[in-house]
Amino acid sequence: ITAQACPGAPTVTDVDGNVYNTVQIGEQCWMRENLRTTRYANGTTIPLGTSTSSTTAYRYYPNNNIANVTDYGYLYNWAAVMNGANSSNSNPSGVQGICPNGWHVPSNAEWTELENLSSQSQYVCGGDEDNIAKALASEVGWNNNTENCAVGDNPSTNNATGFSARPAGYYKGDYNGFGNAAYF
Repeated sequence: ITAQACPGAPTVTDVDGNVYNTVQIGEQCWMRENLRTTRYANGTTIPLGTSTSSTTAYRYYPNNNIANVTDYGYLYNWAAVMNGANSSNSNPSGVQGICPNGWHVPSNAEWTELENLSSQSQYVCGGDEDNIAKALASEVGWNNNTENCAVGDNPSTNNATGFSARPAGYYKGDYNGFGNAAYF
């Protein structure tokens, strides 16, 4: 797929100077790469975590390996993502949180709008409107999985939207899922 960059914002730059490509999906503009910032937009450092916490803001290496940051970005806990702000269900959310200036953390309403891709057959796998993961997943990095409609099943057919989600895994008590999962 040739993803269309967001009009007027083909890239965004964070406070560390990392440049990210964008993608237009429906009426929404998304970053098509995971954040790699070590600081909030105001310059405050986000500590590197060695343990999990739901109250102290941390960033983590994907698969506990610094070499993965270039391709997968950092993983951030909720405290880091929100940067002291409360959650919002507005569309747009109005919560800058961890995002670069001019960008915001998506609300549940915004995720729901993205999930409405299921109303467009070119983004649905196997006729099941709940199967849009392949349309959002990158073509690279996913572990092989032969289950029909799994993102690891023939990944060359992934990414119909250009969203390019990578399987960086997640922290939930412990680190899990590198190569198999992407949590947002």
